[in-house]
Amino acid sequence: MKTEHQNSLRTLQWMMAASLALPLALFLFAAATSWVSTREIADREIERALDVAHEHALKVFETIDRSLSEMNEIVRGKSDDELRAQSDQMAGRLKQLTDALPQLKSVWVFDNKGRALVNSLDLTLPDLDFSDRDYYRVHIAGDAGTFIGQSLLPRPPYQGASFFGVSRRRVSADGSFTGVVQASVFPEYFDRFYARIGHDAGSFFALGLTDGSILARYPQLYREVRLDPKGPVGRTLSAHPVGGLVTLVSPGDNVERRIGYQQLAGYPVYVAAGLETSAIRARWLRTISYHLIFGVPATALLFLLLVFAIRRTRRLNFEAMKRREAEEALKHGQRLEALGQLTGGVAHDFNNLLTVIRSSVDLLQRPDLSPDRRARYIAAISETVNRAAKLTAQLLAFARRQTLKPEVFDVGQCVHSVSEIIGTLTGAPIEIMTHVPDEALFVDADVGQFETALINIAVNARDAMAGEGRLTIAVSAAEQIPVALALRPDGYVAISVSDTGTGIPADQFEHIFEPFYTTKEVGQGTGLGLSQVFGFAKQSGGEVVVASEVGKGSTFTLYLPRVSGDSIAPALSASEAPVVDGHGMSVLVVEDNRDVGTFATDALSELGYTTVLRPNAREALVELARHATRYDVVFSDVVMPGMTGIELAQEIRKLYPDLPVVLTSGYSHVLAQNGTFGFELLHKPYSIEQLSRVLSKAGTWRKAQREAV
Repeated sequence: MKTEHQNSLRTLQWMMAASLALPLALFLFAAATSWVSTREIADREIERALDVAHEHALKVFETIDRSLSEMNEIVRGKSDDELRAQSDQMAGRLKQLTDALPQLKSVWVFDNKGRALVNSLDLTLPDLDFSDRDYYRVHIAGDAGTFIGQSLLPRPPYQGASFFGVSRRRVSADGSFTGVVQASVFPEYFDRFYARIGHDAGSFFALGLTDGSILARYPQLYREVRLDPKGPVGRTLSAHPVGGLVTLVSPGDNVERRIGYQQLAGYPVYVAAGLETSAIRARWLRTISYHLIFGVPATALLFLLLVFAIRRTRRLNFEAMKRREAEEALKHGQRLEALGQLTGGVAHDFNNLLTVIRSSVDLLQRPDLSPDRRARYIAAISETVNRAAKLTAQLLAFARRQTLKPEVFDVGQCVHSVSEIIGTLTGAPIEIMTHVPDEALFVDADVGQFETALINIAVNARDAMAGEGRLTIAVSAAEQIPVALALRPDGYVAISVSDTGTGIPADQFEHIFEPFYTTKEVGQGTGLGLSQVFGFAKQSGGEVVVASEVGKGSTFTLYLPRVSGDSIAPALSASEAPVVDGHGMSVLVVEDNRDVGTFATDALSELGYTTVLRPNAREALVELARHATRYDVVFSDVVMPGMTGIELAQEIRKLYPDLPVVLTSGYSHVLAQNGTFGFELLHKPYSIEQLSRVLSKAGTWRKAQREAV
């Protein structure tokens, strides 16, 4: 049956893949075919537009050329003086010619010195030298036939738009150079014509010379553009000088176009027509969009039907995955919402603690202070420091950054022990009941944090019952687990704490695990108790679940991963080690904070230890390389710039296996994620007594190691 279900699921998966792959393949084929067709249609349109522009330009230049030939015949054989004498008659004929051809701006006759003899504009000519113009210089050098020049600006006193000249050489009967006949042509004439025929989006037309000069262009650039003979356009014209079709980026506006070009027969002029490639692509996209309009709904319908079938087949797994995703999203949202409260709450509580410490220190500095009051203020400072350490531990537990010390222990036995403490906290009016199975149920967690979590839940239950009611603590192997937990071979242990209190209102339910969220009066609670429970459960690989009904009470159930009891290994904790003096034991202290390092060395010296302080791990290794046998123990901070304390301890373990290392830290993400790597850890802030115990334990271990050798 399982194989049959797997085969059915696999068939549906293949069908779902085919429902996408086959239409996609067909669409890609249709898109490719459509692109080729669109390109071919665009090329044909470009060729037709080029034919029109070519025919127009050829007729324009042939008309101008014939007019110049006629003018040349009229003035042939006449001297310059004769032309000046007949200037009125000649000017009239030239003006008639200009009026008859709208592409012409003016017509001129020049002598062999480059001075105007007659034109179509003025009866009285100004004394101007035009010998520097290209239409004069090319003809004085020899017979250039019909010459078409670059765009020029009128020379004062003449005004108006730019023009380019079309000219022919004047010769005498013996063939000598006598001057030039020239017609000034409007580039705008071609611009207007191109604008009329370029009605398609992205249309392009240009008129240019073989040397790269642009005479007319649509769309206009309003600035002079000259093509580089060695550029892409120049290389294309050199390779195919007669005509062709090419895709390139147009100089001047850097727009990619598909361009067809052709040279006018008998003239050094190219005509070009084209379309922007973006316009061609837009046509193609419009075409394939019709395929999508019909193909996408059909494909989507088939795909959705197959998805529905697969979803039904895999519904249980899919729902579990969605629930896990929703839980992660919820937890992320809770973190973000709690951030604002967390900042203000930390500042508020720590300012209160600092106020007590500052006031006590100020009072201790009074010279007339009695011994009793001095002892009271010192005790207040000590108590405040302990409260601050507890507050930071609760914050780290909520953030799942507390450095836990997991060990395997029997949950039932631990609950029996902690229930006595809970009874003392809740008071006699509250009945404490425990239900623990005969079977030992082991978990691998931090015992201290587990006890703190139970106490925090119990204290909240006490407050909810207003000091009277029943508190029930039950331990069992979890038969059902929250959906957010992953399945484990050994399952989970469920520890539930139920009360008969007022219950939790619906509007408070989703906020109870937020840091500093409390419904108690000011000064009655920090709002970190349940957040510690939440953080401990998450960091231990478990979960905490709440069930509540207003008026009937609440049940908090803590789920922890269950393990076998084979790995229990009782060991002497640092708190059980005797408080003894150093008796000359040598300690290498590694601490980057000078104040903390000085305190540690002074405290150890008071206890009879010999100490050497080094500010970082590198200097500590140098010191050990010189005097390794001098030290009995290394006491190092974890968080230091450069090499961390963990890396230092690992290096010492490799180089000096019999030299114990004790680490100290207020917080380290490496320790929070990976544990202590087998090294003894002393949490900051620590007391002199705690420091003495942990160093005594390390010294005892080294002594035992040496005696064993």
